[in-house]
Amino acid sequence: MYELVLIILIFVSDFTNFLAKVSINRFKIKWIKNMEVKNTALVTGANGFVGSHLVDLLIEKNFKVKCLVRKSSNTKWLKGKDVEIIDCGFNDKEGLTNAVNDVDYVFHVAGVVKSKKPEGYFIGNVENTRNLLDACLNNKAIKKVIIVSSQTACGPTLEGKLVNEKTEPHPITTYGRSKREEELLAHSYMDKLPITICRAPAIYGERDTEIFIFFDTFNKGLMTTIGMKDKNISLIHVVDFVKGLYLAAINPASTGQTYFISSEVIYNWTQIGDITSKVLNKRPIKIKVPHFIVYTIAAIAQYFAMFSSKAATLNLEKARDLVQSDWTCDTTKAVRELNYRQEISAEDGIARTCKWYKEVGWLK
Repeated sequence: MYELVLIILIFVSDFTNFLAKVSINRFKIKWIKNMEVKNTALVTGANGFVGSHLVDLLIEKNFKVKCLVRKSSNTKWLKGKDVEIIDCGFNDKEGLTNAVNDVDYVFHVAGVVKSKKPEGYFIGNVENTRNLLDACLNNKAIKKVIIVSSQTACGPTLEGKLVNEKTEPHPITTYGRSKREEELLAHSYMDKLPITICRAPAIYGERDTEIFIFFDTFNKGLMTTIGMKDKNISLIHVVDFVKGLYLAAINPASTGQTYFISSEVIYNWTQIGDITSKVLNKRPIKIKVPHFIVYTIAAIAQYFAMFSSKAATLNLEKARDLVQSDWTCDTTKAVRELNYRQEISAEDGIARTCKWYKEVGWLK
């Protein structure tokens, strides 16, 4: 009987010690996790459509996020989020140096897409980028600088073939030429900084105000398409796009490379219209607008914009963009090297986007 009691006591003692060790180890693991140093990322244009979604993803990935915004910026998409707001313009070289001083990653999303004068594009997309990269030179610990470019820097589809990273750039607008000049500038810094260029196609999704016009008009019973023939387009949901930016940033092998971050599926506007019709349960009147009418409207809009302080949404250069047969690109390189995949189909993406538009009252 004594031996049995002794065995039980020894067992209880050993089990208690085991539990104590487990508790200590769990505490150590928790303490170590709490002591982990977060990566820090600086996002320019963080208050915008793409930038704010990138901020959301970086927070989800446990990054410390610094948001570079202008004094006049509307920061409603950043309110309530655990971010540091940095009020600094691109001409403030000391402010830029301080902003990038302790960051691991820089995501340069900001840019100029509308300007009354050609030089406005080059100042906003080239000189501002130059100032940012000069500031980055002072931080020797930066792991990656992501430059968000555009398919317009490469140009539209040629002879029905998807453009890719080897396609000779052939931009057709001042905006496109400024983005190509930005890419060339970035290349000139690649011997000093770990830079990756990511080109975007047409992007849609929650918070977007540009392609929203299509959904809004559709919801009101009208679908307009440009030209008599259907046009093809690479179209990506913003959540997929920012995931591509993230994958490019964390992959050391992407340094010095250019990638198209796009949909793996090519769509045409008839398909987009059919999907939107199902989502909104609408059968709109469909109108095909001839190219010459697009140019006529653009010329009128451009003329009246001369008397306004704001740049025209539609001008002759934008019309040239719109009348192109296809704006399609090949994302094979990103799939192969970054393990990037399109996860959100047009069906799911348009459904969630329109749902959000309705929730915030943009679509009635």
